[in-house]
Amino acid sequence: MSFKGVIEEISKIVRGKEEVIEKALVCFLAGGHLLIEDVPGVGKTALALSLAKVLGLSFSRIQFTSDMLPTDITGTSVYDQVQKEFVFKKGPIFNNVILADEINRATPKAQSALLEAMAEGQVTVDGKTYRLPEPFFVIATQNPIEHYGTYPLPESQLDRFAMRLSVGYPDPKTETEIVMGRNPLEKIETLRVLTSPQEISSVREEVKQIYISEEIARFAVKIVARTRNDPDVILGVSTRGVLHLVSCAKAQAYLRGRDFVVPEDILELAVPVLAHRLVVTEGLAKEEVIKRALRATEVPR
Repeated sequence: MSFKGVIEEISKIVRGKEEVIEKALVCFLAGGHLLIEDVPGVGKTALALSLAKVLGLSFSRIQFTSDMLPTDITGTSVYDQVQKEFVFKKGPIFNNVILADEINRATPKAQSALLEAMAEGQVTVDGKTYRLPEPFFVIATQNPIEHYGTYPLPESQLDRFAMRLSVGYPDPKTETEIVMGRNPLEKIETLRVLTSPQEISSVREEVKQIYISEEIARFAVKIVARTRNDPDVILGVSTRGVLHLVSCAKAQAYLRGRDFVVPEDILELAVPVLAHRLVVTEGLAKEEVIKRALRATEVPR
């Protein structure tokens, strides 16, 4: 199926951000999870809500706070007076699209409740495992400016996110149109549903079959290897990182109507997929390390 209509429909709410919408869809179709780092009020919630609505998926927003418990996310067992036994009450994690808002405001214990869900598509409560609905997609947000009362995500959890994006401010013309119109969140219910969970699961399987040549795979591996050997890098990109890069490249190829990956897919996705996984020396931008690795690696032709 073509996702051009999906991007156009979401663009009715998230104005002037077609590239961000496409990257979010790439991450979703690749089976990954998305981290959005940006200041408040630029459309992160609108993007998550619109994506869930247009794709016909169930949605839940979890507002992370310092007093949150893991069971506030996963659910808990409560005693049923009628059945005379404990019954599991599902938490908000049991939806297709999860907006984990301000994830770095929760304690590491609460943050860790997402780890099993993101990695395995399941949660374990009181020794019993429960499968999450398919497809399952986490969009986590955090404010990169405000650090008071926050708990930075550890590298192990950052590595679980296939991609990190920034929505950014709209251009003046688009912002004027937004101001002159209705609140975008009020218009989400007017969006058309263009697909279903079953169709999405089928598309994800098609994405996995997209062809990538050995030469392009080696190109991706060389880029990652350069981050590990860079003297300004304390922790380079993991093997999981290069796997996510290839998966996202396949998803982008699919969205653009190809059944094969080209080097431009790798070049375009390297920064959003790899940069957040690095630990670098103070004062150095992670994005610059990835760009440096790209410049030093010969592009296959």
